[in-house]
Amino acid sequence: MAKLKLTGKELRRIGYPEGPVISIAMNIMEKNYRHLSKEDALEVLRSILQSPNQYAHDGVLDKIAEALLPKPKVGGDELPLAEKGIPFNVFGADGIEQGALHQMYTAAKLPVAVAGALMPDAHHGYGLPIGGVLATENAVIPYGVGVDIGCRMCLSVFDINPKELRDREHYFARELNEATLFGSGGLFQKPSDHEVMYRKEFDELGLLKGLQARAWKQLGSSGSGNHFVEWGVVDVTEKDTVLGIEAGSYVGLLSHSGSRALGANVANHYTKLAKEKRRLPGDAVNLAWLSLDEQEGIEYWMAMNLAGDYASACHEVIHDKIARQLGRRPLKRVENHHNFAWKEKWEGRDVIVHRKGATPAANGVLGIIPGSMAAPGFIVKGKGDLSSVNSASHGAGRKMSRTAALKTVTHKELNEALAKQGVKLLGGGLDEAPFAYKDIHEVMKAQKELVETVGVFHPKIVKMDGAQPKQWKKGKSDVIMGE
Repeated sequence: MAKLKLTGKELRRIGYPEGPVISIAMNIMEKNYRHLSKEDALEVLRSILQSPNQYAHDGVLDKIAEALLPKPKVGGDELPLAEKGIPFNVFGADGIEQGALHQMYTAAKLPVAVAGALMPDAHHGYGLPIGGVLATENAVIPYGVGVDIGCRMCLSVFDINPKELRDREHYFARELNEATLFGSGGLFQKPSDHEVMYRKEFDELGLLKGLQARAWKQLGSSGSGNHFVEWGVVDVTEKDTVLGIEAGSYVGLLSHSGSRALGANVANHYTKLAKEKRRLPGDAVNLAWLSLDEQEGIEYWMAMNLAGDYASACHEVIHDKIARQLGRRPLKRVENHHNFAWKEKWEGRDVIVHRKGATPAANGVLGIIPGSMAAPGFIVKGKGDLSSVNSASHGAGRKMSRTAALKTVTHKELNEALAKQGVKLLGGGLDEAPFAYKDIHEVMKAQKELVETVGVFHPKIVKMDGAQPKQWKKGKSDVIMGE
């Protein structure tokens, strides 16, 4: 097998910035991964570029990550945290790991913090914990939003007898396979068209202009990790005035994914700028913020909103493709995003509410909270509970790391769990097995004051990435792609 040989041009083409990182990356890959194909090597480098923090402790790839991560400005005083943080409520505390609690206590000490809450699916992340909600005054925290900006759920409900999912399983499975692409580097040869790709922000911000071509080729793709597109049965026991669907059983199409490389690049670029402007101590370093009065903050807000609309467009493309194939219009489409920041009112004040892996749950607002590939998801309506800053969980939440799942769950156990629930899995790995997640029923019980269930989704045909963990990914499997 020929030894790996990379060029600077190839690295720049996938988004690597000019500078020492290119030669560092080429040398490390050619020395330590010389037997990888060029395609696989570039996929590794894309993964590091999108989320360098995930490789910060890798014994080999950490040098590339270090060269990509923002360096604090030399000089300048470190900003102190408050001695005592703002109070915040924790929901489902018995099932939340100490790492997530510690991260939330740290965020509560930021001088810009106003209000906060921790959801019952919370677990450790970067910056804010996943499941963390933080309201700030005139400040946006790029890592309080997360890398996968605007990651979201989208559900289309069709007036089709659910029996067809079993009787015509091959047909419905084929539609999932043809409607989208999975994998971190997935690109369409013939991209879809959508008005979001003509937005003025692409011309107004140089960073976005450089990301536009790749974003277009990824429009309607679904990524990897915990992202999915699946068919299932929607059960509505009683008509809700907001959901507007009569009681009965329906076929549902549910998708979960975010803003792909576009969002990841925006997050990393503006996190770097935030860290340069505001040096924070120790554990708070990833909570650096940008003021909405300064140019960098204004730019991030524009880019974040574009990335959120792009993520929504990806779901729209997928759902519209499949609806056309079915020859049906959905009775209802329900959509919500997490990993975002909103301008809201809090006790009469204008604040920025970060929901990193948390579902908006203002009074009457619809959302979807999924379980796992073999557990039900819930269509919910927010109750507008102030103690949660109008928020709820974004899923069941992991109870087992990806590394632990890969080491302890067997294919036999996974297949038995799927068969028990009557689920057909297309792709998907042991790291996403149902055993790796908390009991969604316990999570819902912990937030019964926050949301009302108006429908239940039972997965039946589930499409995920399915790529086997590669040698270079071992040890990095704890990463939650929706962060």
